[in-house]
This record gives sequence, C-alpha cells and structure tokens, in this order.
Amino acid sequence: MAHHSHHHNHNSASDGVSQRVNSPRFSGPMTRRAHSFKRNNTSSNNNNNAGNANSSNNVSNGNSNNSSLSPHLEIDLPLNSPRSETVDGFERESHSRQNLSQRVHGGVVRILTNKKGSIGSVILDFGFKERKKLGHWMFFFFCGLCLFLGVFKICLYGWFGSTLERAASNQDVFGSITRQEQDSYRYMGSRNDQKRMIIEVGSDVVDRLNKKAEFSGIWSKPNSENFTQCIDQPGNHKKLGARTNGYILINANGGLNQMRFGICDMVAVAKIMKATLVLPSLDHTSYWADDSGFKDLFNWQHFIDTLKDDVHIVEKLPPAYDGIEPFNKTLISWSKVHYYKTEVLPLLKQHKVIYFTHTDSRLANNGLSDSIQKLRCRANYRALKYSKPIEELGNTLVSRMRENGSPYLALHLRYEKDMLAFTGCSHNLTAAEDEELLRMRYEVSHWKEKEINGTERRLLGNCPLTPRETSLLLKGLGFPSSSRIYLVAGEAYGSGSMQYLLDDFPNISSHSTLSTEEELNPFKDHQNMLAGLDYLVALQSDVFVYTYDGNMAKAVQGHRRFEEFKKTINPDKMNFVKLVDELDEGKISWKKFSSKVQKLHKDRIGVPYAREPGEFPKLEESFFANPLPGCICETAQEK
Repeated sequence: MAHHSHHHNHNSASDGVSQRVNSPRFSGPMTRRAHSFKRNNTSSNNNNNAGNANSSNNVSNGNSNNSSLSPHLEIDLPLNSPRSETVDGFERESHSRQNLSQRVHGGVVRILTNKKGSIGSVILDFGFKERKKLGHWMFFFFCGLCLFLGVFKICLYGWFGSTLERAASNQDVFGSITRQEQDSYRYMGSRNDQKRMIIEVGSDVVDRLNKKAEFSGIWSKPNSENFTQCIDQPGNHKKLGARTNGYILINANGGLNQMRFGICDMVAVAKIMKATLVLPSLDHTSYWADDSGFKDLFNWQHFIDTLKDDVHIVEKLPPAYDGIEPFNKTLISWSKVHYYKTEVLPLLKQHKVIYFTHTDSRLANNGLSDSIQKLRCRANYRALKYSKPIEELGNTLVSRMRENGSPYLALHLRYEKDMLAFTGCSHNLTAAEDEELLRMRYEVSHWKEKEINGTERRLLGNCPLTPRETSLLLKGLGFPSSSRIYLVAGEAYGSGSMQYLLDDFPNISSHSTLSTEEELNPFKDHQNMLAGLDYLVALQSDVFVYTYDGNMAKAVQGHRRFEEFKKTINPDKMNFVKLVDELDEGKISWKKFSSKVQKLHKDRIGVPYAREPGEFPKLEESFFANPLPGCICETAQEK
C-alpha cells in the first residue's frame, strides 16, 4: 500500500518542489502499465463484421477445392492463429458443410481452401463445455504468465545496475509481452468481460510488486559479505599485570559523541602508559550545559568489567592518593605512541596522579599498532553501553518506528542555531536571523572564526544542508513521501524553515513525538541523555542520512560500518548544492536533477573502503567514522 500511494503522490499536482521555488514538479520513478485488456467496442464490431465477410468468401471458395483433400487427413492446429477470430462465422457454415468435417481428438476439423487450393483457415469447433473449459485454462495460463513476469522483473531489479534505469527498460519488455498476450487471446470474446477485469486486477498487483522492487533498492544495505569484525584479543595475549605506573584523571570535553571519542582514546593512552584510568568526569560547560555524569549516561560497571583484561579502571582514586595534588597536563592533539611514552609517561611516574584537561582528538587516527586500534573499538562498541533508562526507552522508540514492519530512515539534520553560528552558514535565512547568528559567534570566545563568508562556504560544501535542500536530496534519491523518518536533531533554526521538509515528508517523528511526557520526564534538561536516545534509534535505522559531518555523524556512521555496513548516505554537499541552484534557476529539469543526484551518490552509501592517512591529521578521515582498517577485516574471497 505504501508503495502504491507513493506512485499516486508523485503524480499529484501538489507533490514535488515547493511552489516557492521556480522548479519543475517531481515526477519520481514511474512504472508504465500495459494497455488495458478492454478493447474498443466500435473497433471490435468492425473487425467482427469484416471477419464474417471474409469467412463467407473463404467457405464459398473452398467448396470447389475441398474434394481433392483426403477425408482422413490429421493436421496439428495452431491455437493462437490470427484467423481464430472468425470462429463464429465458420460455425454458421458448419451445418451445410458436413462432408468437409472429420473428427480429430474429440473435435471436428474443417478444412477450407482458397481459390488457389491452399488452406485458408483451420478451426477447432468444440462444444460449449469444451470451449468454456479451454477458456478457463487459457485464463489461468495468462495469470500465471503475468505473475512469472513480475517475479522475473523483481529478480532483474536486484541483480543489475540502477533500479530506476532498470525499471525503464524492463517496463518496455513487459509492455510488449503483455500486448502480444492480449492479441493472442482475444478469441475469448465479449462474454468474458468479467475474466478480463480479473486479469486487469492481477496486472495491477504485478505493477505494485514492480513498484516495491524499485523501492527495495533504496532501503537495502551495501554488499559487505567479505568483511567482518576483528577486535577480539588474540588467544596468546599477555595477562594484565597488577602493577601500575600511576593514575589518570580525565575531563571528557564537548558533547556526547566528542566525549565518547575522548574516553576511548584515554583507554588506549592508559594502556600505552600502563596506567590506571579513573572513571571519567564529563564536561558540564559546553553549549548544552548538561550536568549529567558518566553514570547517568553509561553503564559504568559494564564499562569496567568489559575492559578488565585490557586496562585497570577504578571508580575513584584510592584513599592513599587522596592527598596528592594531580599534575595538570594539556595533551597535544593527534599524538602517537612515541609522544606518550617519551613525554607524558615520565610525568606520570614522577607525580603518580596526572590530570588531562582535554580528551578530544588527542590520539592519531592512523600510524598506531593493531592492538591499540582494536582496543579503541572494544571501548567504543562494547564497553560504552548506555545506561539502562536510555537503552530501554531507545529500544522502545525503535519498536514504535518499526510499527507494521515498515523500514525507517534516521535523518541527522544539523540545522540548530549553534551549528549555524559556528559555521557562519545562513543560506535561506532572513537578514535578522543572520545578524543574530553573527552576535552569537562573537559571544562564544573559543570560536576562533568570527567573520565568515557563508555563501562561499556553502558552495565549498562546508555548510549543513537546509531542510529544503534535505527534502530535495531525499526525493531526488527516490525516497517516497510516505517514508517514515526519525529526526536526529534539536530544534531547526529559522522561521518556517522546517515546512519544506514537512510538506514533502509528513511522516517525521522525533523522541519528543514518539514518547509520552512521563517517559521523557527523566531526560528533561539533559541534552546528552536525549542525544543518547537519538544515537540508539539512528544506529538501528535501515538508512542513516546526515547533512553535516559533525561528531554525531562520525560516531553513528562508524558504528554502522562496524555493524555490517548498514546503509549510510554521505551527501556530496559541494556538487549537490550546485545541482540545487541549477534546478532553482530552471537550467535543468526535475528528471535530470534526480538522475544526477542518484549518480552522484551511488558510491556514497556506506560501502566498505579503507581509511587512508592524510597529509594533515585534521583533514584526514576520522578513525571513529571509519574503523577500517583496524577493527574490520577483509576475509579471504572464495576462488
């Protein structure tokens, strides 16, 4: 039903790009139906009259020639003969031509020749019951053929190329075959109108199956059968000794996912320096000002137990160290093992307790041993399990999104006020809203960039997609308007900015709309806990789409790669916004726009590929966004 309604919506006058934009209407992928099985009555009557006349002529001409034919001649008769439409005419002549009839397989074969002595027509003259039985058999044969063709097309969609390109060519083939079948079985006549109606219903079912095949490609995950998780400790790993070089205190700074990355890195740093990690404290001074602690966000006992064979972790400093003043140390970003062993470890041994003021990006993405990389993944994907309240409500929200077995898309729409102020992006906002973002940017002292050219940044692909651009992206990729979407985001900034997206995709939900007030009460004013809910729902979605490459996007896409490469769409923002501008200026049609959007993103759906080191650590791909290599290994391919 959902796919059928999508077909309808794409043909409605209200669908497509908002009328506020000068762009063509969205047509969407369409499946061409075969011609109706009902024939034009006028044409049919004319054809029948002509057939009767021809039949009379043939009978008259055949009388002079039939005497030369053997009365016992048996002939294999083509049931689908084009001349079979003249059966009624010949039946009227049958009583006066008894000498030309011989029984063949229970029927009567009548052989008529033309003036030149050739066979003019061959007819099976069954009785009423036999003809009715034959009609039933032919009807069942045709229905079976239609169903076979539908299944055959679905197989083709799953095996070859782009779904939309396949649909166009296969519809031509299907339409041609269907027209041939219609021509072959027109002998059923007007008294079989009811049967033809049933056949048309069957054809409509096939169309729906075809439409479902088109949409199945949208939700399917990329092929990753040759890749597997590989983060377990080897069987011969050395047992963790009781000795420690000191205690590490950390303050995990930033939002939820930035803190996740920092905690995982500090687990690895403690391993490198053979130190004991004290349960992390969390940043309460970020933009969200969330006072949640580590135990509020994560299952702290599970965290300690999962990593007990890798590194010593304690809930708090032992009493013997209470009187020691920790040595404060700000770590250098993107550092490698050598830095920690030569510069930081001596300080730890000297002071016994060291406090790291920042944890974000303090360990390199690449150039580390496999054992350290695997430990970072064990910490991230196994040890950092959310607290029980977050896990329970998160799973409840996932179940509600999957009602009636429908797939759903998680959309990380990073269009909040803080992100727009930080990036300087104000496309489609009013002058007053732009001015408000500028004031906020100057008020936050640790944001280094103040004067930013938002237009230039957008064209370089460095701005979050607007809600309208996001809607155009989803429609261009082929997602139907009936798609269920979970919004992984806070409140979108800008007056009426969400209306474009809501008009095109009305089935949008969030933790606020899916939960009861009672369920959300424990999470009020705790943005990091709400972010944990969104993380869980996004992780389990059929498709994850993010509009800005922030820490949430990195964390979720990396975890989805680790979990068998679930489909994640990474928009090519730089080229996409150029297509949007061309569409708005009327330079390209919607059909061309949609085709280019799909080609642009055919390889940006979370397919496996190796993370490569870059010239500068800040510009290279994050380890947590793509843990291949390190935590995902390619298996040997069968020869």
